[in-house]
Amino acid sequence: MLIDAHLHVWRIGRNDCAWPTQDLAAIHRDFGLEDLKAAGAPVGLSGGVLVQSQPSDRDTAWLLDLAATEPLVLAVVGWSDLAAPDAPVRIADLARRPKLRGLRPMLQTLDDDAWILAPALEPAIAAMVAHDLTFDALVLPRHLPHLLTFARRWPDLPIVIDHGAKPDIAAGRLEPWRAGINALAAQPNVFCKLSGLLTEAGPEPSAQAMAPYVAHLVEVFGPQRLMWGSDWPVLNLAGDYAGWLDLSRRLGGLTQPDDLAALFGETARRFYRL
Repeated sequence: MLIDAHLHVWRIGRNDCAWPTQDLAAIHRDFGLEDLKAAGAPVGLSGGVLVQSQPSDRDTAWLLDLAATEPLVLAVVGWSDLAAPDAPVRIADLARRPKLRGLRPMLQTLDDDAWILAPALEPAIAAMVAHDLTFDALVLPRHLPHLLTFARRWPDLPIVIDHGAKPDIAAGRLEPWRAGINALAAQPNVFCKLSGLLTEAGPEPSAQAMAPYVAHLVEVFGPQRLMWGSDWPVLNLAGDYAGWLDLSRRLGGLTQPDDLAALFGETARRFYRL
């Protein structure tokens, strides 16, 4: 069973969709569930997790409405303003939606790298814990020390690092990414997604360039805390669905059936309570 832990859909100019912009020609168009089915059917996609792409309540509401009637969508990771005074109330309302499983503030776009540690966010994070929600961490390597502090502060909050924290694969830079990942992997509430790496590997991505990064994620998280995702349709900037799946299988180096089942489905199922 193949479960994709990281998918997007959007409608340009609707539901507060301001990204992708026109310069990203390969993905600057509407992508919906029919497009997802067309991409996933040839590889036997069983289901996936829809993740917000806009910092917008309207976008999250739209994703939840789509998910409500589509069996292929197993869960939604939405957005909410965690700094809003009424954030706990909003989070409680979202948690009542059957397929809402987590929230994702778009940390990589914020000016303050340590924003997630602000005291004003603590009521919202406590509400997430109370409602059994997960936290998707959209971060870059420079955020990892702050994410480590956050993970230690909230040990009962399941956290997953999106896209392996977007290491600088194009430049071949392993540090300080590797050290930051090592520290986070030592926290039992932290998981990671094997996703998004193709678009971090430069204009001509190669298996050789990505190999040490994938190997490190597999080594420190293991298949029980690492989950595969496509980051479709952002993936289309650098490759295609079947190609990334095949590359992930080869670079992951896993051979045991239980390990493969975990990486490509069971870890996501357990983390998101699918």
